[in-house]
Formats: sequence, structure tokens, C-alpha cells
Amino acid sequence: MKRISLSLALLLPAMAWLAPDAVGCTNLIAGPKATVDGSVFVTYAADSHSLYGMLTHTPAATHAPGEMRKVIEWDTNKPLGEIPQPERTYNVVGNMNEHQVAIGESTWGGHEELVDTTGNSIIDYGSLIQIALERSKTAREAIKVMTDLVDKYGYASSGESFSIADKNEVWVMEMIGKGAEKGAVWVAVRIPDNAISGHANEPRIRQVDFKDKENVLHSKDVISFARKRGYFNGKDEDFSFADAYSHHDASTRRGCDARVWSFFRRYKPDTDRYYAWCAGKSDEPMPLYVIPDKKLSLEDMQLSMRDHFEDTPFEMTSDVGAGPFHVPYRWRPMDYEVDGKKYCMERAIATQQTGWSFVSQSRADLPDPVGGVLWFGTDDTNTSVYMPFYCSMTEVPLQLAPGDINNFSFDSNFWMNTWVANQAYERYDRMIPDIRKVQGKLEGKYIASRPEKEKELTDLYNKGDRDALRNSVNKEGKEIAKEATDAYRDLAIYLLVKYMDGNQKKTDADGNFIMTEYGLPEYPTFPGYDKKYYENIVKETGDHFRID
Repeated sequence: MKRISLSLALLLPAMAWLAPDAVGCTNLIAGPKATVDGSVFVTYAADSHSLYGMLTHTPAATHAPGEMRKVIEWDTNKPLGEIPQPERTYNVVGNMNEHQVAIGESTWGGHEELVDTTGNSIIDYGSLIQIALERSKTAREAIKVMTDLVDKYGYASSGESFSIADKNEVWVMEMIGKGAEKGAVWVAVRIPDNAISGHANEPRIRQVDFKDKENVLHSKDVISFARKRGYFNGKDEDFSFADAYSHHDASTRRGCDARVWSFFRRYKPDTDRYYAWCAGKSDEPMPLYVIPDKKLSLEDMQLSMRDHFEDTPFEMTSDVGAGPFHVPYRWRPMDYEVDGKKYCMERAIATQQTGWSFVSQSRADLPDPVGGVLWFGTDDTNTSVYMPFYCSMTEVPLQLAPGDINNFSFDSNFWMNTWVANQAYERYDRMIPDIRKVQGKLEGKYIASRPEKEKELTDLYNKGDRDALRNSVNKEGKEIAKEATDAYRDLAIYLLVKYMDGNQKKTDADGNFIMTEYGLPEYPTFPGYDKKYYENIVKETGDHFRID
């Protein structure tokens, strides 16, 4: 998600390892011919250490002439100004609207002097997304709405990448402000239908064919402005938006592009060669998109959001930082210094500070109220449950209503997921199998039930009974949110009981606690630590603890 304070934004180049943490979001993308069922997928993890996981909703509405819309900055809740409402706005659930348009983002900052210095700009990146969803029927229309807005009202954020999808296509748009000049410079590229893409706090659009009006859109001054500011002085055909408008070094590649690379290599093994780019050992950049060797499923997209660099040199469960319980998480800050040398912590897609995430699914073979599904989860992508909510939903379940990170609630999906995850962070390899059982059972149920549910909804749509369709969607959404939240409340309690005091209680194949023949709990086991932990004690202390 974004957003760091302006003072930190100005320090991005000098604080490369802090920056990916502070502005960390990840988007993964799959076009309709790159997926097993023709879905267009966009994933988004909204990562912030102060972000509460909730599902937002804006109802469709008609507006009278002269009616104004307030613009409130996403990250600070600060009022920025007002803009006129159009005659009609659309239903928006989270980051998807009733026409199956979905938008995600990741922040990269860029040249600090291009942040608005006048104080007159009123459209921040978050409002840009929300307003576009309220006003767009297609991805291309969303791009026009977004770029027209910043031209007219000014852009109040730093460098940003957007994923913009509808049921037929998906685009990546990158944008940055112009300092004291009003508006923004930007470029948008349509991802080929048979390709996968992604971005994670690094601009990724480099050389493009500006003559390809069907697949490349851009501000008229995207090159000339870079020339004027001294960011570029080559031939037009050599222009790279990413290199002109942002800084790149080994630390930002490893903290940012490496996340996209880990996604690519799952489905295109020959992209292993871009490990060198991510590790700062090569200047050959990773491409914006690749053609996968196999088509991706919904489950693949969900799994990819749980990535911890498994089976790569950045793998996080075996080095000393993982501890004796092989934890694939590292507490912040992400950089540290020893004997005058700088070191880093890895930054994976799945991270503890995620507030909420989604996998958006847009499908051309179904009516819009049925084809658009926001698979939504709160807290850490690795341990949360993705719940299906249709773009025609008009009522947010209680468990996903607004809240904040200072007020715990047993009825909150976010807090129950956080409770489960934070127990696992301390004894990961012990607890994650128990979490996977509950998580997998719920998600498996939700995925398996979609064909029958969508047949019901499509039948209602074809009959013209939109009220019944909407009521069915709202009812199921409430049931799913309650079920998932209740299940994780039970799971959190189970983990506490099973692993209390560093022990591990004995359970049967179904996870039930085993009792003795006299009705008492079986004596627990003492799992202890792994071999490396004991070896490190001896290396550190010598014979201090030796007893033979």
C-alpha cells in the first residue's frame, strides 16, 4: 500500500532497504489466455504496519447536476478537495466494480522533486483508484478517467504502478507527478492475453513501441518532460520510463523486483536467469511480462501470494534468521550494519504487515454480476483465507466492517487472522500444518462450490430477477465471512492450547487431543529445537553448558 511520509519519500534513494518495507505492495497479473478458465487475474497485497484489514463498499448512485464528491487521501484520511460527480457512479466492492473492473497498485516513489510542491493537487493515488472504479466500465476507460483526473486536478502522490483489469484485458500503468507543474507523466502497457506480469514497488515499464496505439498509451510529454528535467537524453526509441523516472540499485531490485521474479519462475523456469538482476549481479533487466509454460488457475494465483522465495537462493526458512522453528519472516527494519558493512533482510510477497489482500477474477463468459469475484483476505496472505465476494455485493459482512489496529475484536476477521498468524511467527514449522488444514478446507470448499452457486446466480440474472441475485450474493457473503472468522477464532484457541508452554500436546489423525484411559490428557511431547540451534549454542559458548 503506500504511503510513507513526504520526508521519507525524499530519502528513498539513500534508504533503499527501508523503502521497500515502508511502501511495500505486490501485484501479480495473468491475462485471459494465460489462465485455465479464461479469467483475468490481478492480485494485490496492501502492506502497511498500520493498516487494518476491512472490505470497503460504495453503492451505485445517480447524482444531480452540481453535486460534488469529496476527495479524502487514502493513507491519511486528510480532506484534499472536491470534484463534480458524474450523472451515474457504479457499485464498488473493495477494488472491483460492478463491471468487473479491478485495480491494484504499488508505490515506488521515484525522483523526490517530482512530488507536488504547490499543495494544489488533490488527487492522491488511492482516490484515483476509487474514483476510476466508480466511473469506468472497462480498463481502458479507467485509464482515461485516471489520467484526465490528474491532468485537471493535479496528482498528489509519488511514483506509482497500477494494475488495471477488466473481463477482457489487463494493463500496467506507471505514473509520477511533475513537481511544481500540474498533472503527471505516465505510460500504460497492455499485457498480452497469454502473458503474466507483476510489479512490487519498482517501475517496470522500459522500452515500448509508442507507435502501437492499441497496446501502448502515454502522456504526450512523457519523453519531452524527461528531457527537460535532465532524466533522459537519448533517442526516443531508447526511452525507458522506469529508468528515467526512478532510481534502481541492487537493494531495490532485491527488495522489490525479486518478488515478481519469484512469481515468474514458478511458471516460466527459464526466467531463473533474472536472479542475477534481482541479486545486483547483472544489469540485464527483467521483462515486464513473460509467457508462462503452463496456464495458471485461481489456486495458483492464491498460492503465489503466499510466496517466501521457496526453492530460490533467497529462501527464508534455513538461514540463521529463521531461528530453530524455520520462520520465513523477518522483523523490521530490513537493513542492519555489522562492523561497518551493510546487510539486509529478505522481503517476500507474503509478509506480516499486510492489512488485506485480494485475487480479483474477471470473466467474459459470465454476466458481470456473476463473473466478477474478489477473493478477499485479511492480514498475512500466507495464513489468511481467501473468501469469494461478488462484484454485485451491496452489503459488507460484519466481520469485515471498519475497525483499527488498536482495538481488538473477537468478531473481526482481521483480528482472528492476526491472532493465528502471530502465534505461528514464533513456532512456524510446528503450527503451519495445523493452519494449512483449516485454511485449505475453507478455501477448497469455497472454490468447489462456485460452479453450483454461479449457475444459480446466472439463472437469476437471465430471468431478470436482479433483486434475488443481489440478495443471494449478500447472504452468501455474510455466511462465508462469519464461517471463516469463526473457524480462525477456533483455530487460534486450538493453537494456544496445543502448543502452550513450548510443549506439544498429542493429537489423533483428526487433530483431537488424546486422553488417557482414565480420562486425563496424555502427557505432551517436548519438541525442543533443531540441530542447528544446538550447534550454534556450542559454537557461541564452548564448554559452558557441557555436562559429560
